[in-house]
Amino acid sequence: MTGPEDDFVNRLTLEQVDRDIFTGRCHAGAPQRAFGGQVAAQALVAAGHTVDDADRVVHSLHGYFLRPGRTGDKIVYLVDRPRDGRSFSTRRVKAVQYGEVIFTMSASFAVHDRGPEHQFEMPSAPPPETLEPYPILLDDAHTLHEAGLPEHSMLDMRFVDLDSDAKPVYGRPQRMTWLRTNDALPNDQRIHVCALTYFSDLTLVGTALSPSGGRVPNTDLMVASIDHAMWFHAPFRADEWLLFVQNTPVAHGGHGLASGVFFTQDGRLVASAAQEVLMRERRG
Repeated sequence: MTGPEDDFVNRLTLEQVDRDIFTGRCHAGAPQRAFGGQVAAQALVAAGHTVDDADRVVHSLHGYFLRPGRTGDKIVYLVDRPRDGRSFSTRRVKAVQYGEVIFTMSASFAVHDRGPEHQFEMPSAPPPETLEPYPILLDDAHTLHEAGLPEHSMLDMRFVDLDSDAKPVYGRPQRMTWLRTNDALPNDQRIHVCALTYFSDLTLVGTALSPSGGRVPNTDLMVASIDHAMWFHAPFRADEWLLFVQNTPVAHGGHGLASGVFFTQDGRLVASAAQEVLMRERRG
């Protein structure tokens, strides 16, 4: 993975320092805090580098955000290889800064087999070309550009206008977002799944907060991603439009759950994501 300094692929690039040890840098996702989507994507890059069989592609990942990462220093990714079987390869990754684990991930890679097929039907949505690019807000005070995240020259995100005041109802989308990179990405599915991992952390926190207005309502509320899971169902390109259809079934006890599925423009369901969000009142 190589590219110009401001190229989107460069944000996924790692330096290999030993057989299963890699380093990378992450930009901010909130003031002075590394963007979790990039940490997860880089952890998946590190895991993928240790899977030698090109026919094995990632089909699932499960990660936990343990501590906020720092943006000014390198993150070390340590990969463990629990198993390489006939069909599956399993990897565990620890992201470390200053001797402390800030993120852990388990990822599973598998060969593509034939079997029964079905999927949800893609909901109706206006074409992305008819929607305005969104000035992606991280919180009340910081935009992606100000915090160091990709500006619109790298990432294009467009929200479908839904009734934000409607109560959550089972099976009804609460957010729909078109996403893609503006950079043309290499013809390597491993890069596209890592890019989608990056995308998937951009809007789920806001989705979990959507019944409460979509943003942190006041400074007395602490908000952070707790864990993140993804499943990859079929090949896709992250530099072509993907519709992220999201909902939040519940928030209780200071935690909220948000999930969603990604569709290509021709209606193929290619990936799913879920995230638990800390959304509690500050103590003391």
